[in-house]
Amino acid sequence: MECFERKSGKMVVIDDYRKGWALRYLREAKDELKTSIKISNSFNLIIDAARKAQAAIYFALGDPSSIEGIINELSLSAEPVENPVLRCLVEIEQSLRRIESFPPTRYKEALKEADEIVQIASGIVELMTSED
Repeated sequence: MECFERKSGKMVVIDDYRKGWALRYLREAKDELKTSIKISNSFNLIIDAARKAQAAIYFALGDPSSIEGIINELSLSAEPVENPVLRCLVEIEQSLRRIESFPPTRYKEALKEADEIVQIASGIVELMTSED
């Protein structure tokens, strides 16, 4: 497959460009989440953190704009998503839309959901960027 290449005898699933962006977005998501905890009621930072975590996942998995299009289409469909990876990405998108619709008074709930998204993103990015 074209997306796999060997470097030093190790299988690499992600190129350096996408790896760099995935790690950057994940780092920024974590920082913004920490800042939103320090500055209570910083609802916009919570949403930004969750969207950046989502972007980190998309960069780790492939072409972000293609993945975004697929997920947007699937999230609007009434059909159940069978593929577990796609289902996870659709659930993240639906969670993000729910957070964006929350009033600022639901700050703690939004923070909890955004933290879950960042944790999921951390796992995916770590898996896709590890060179072991």
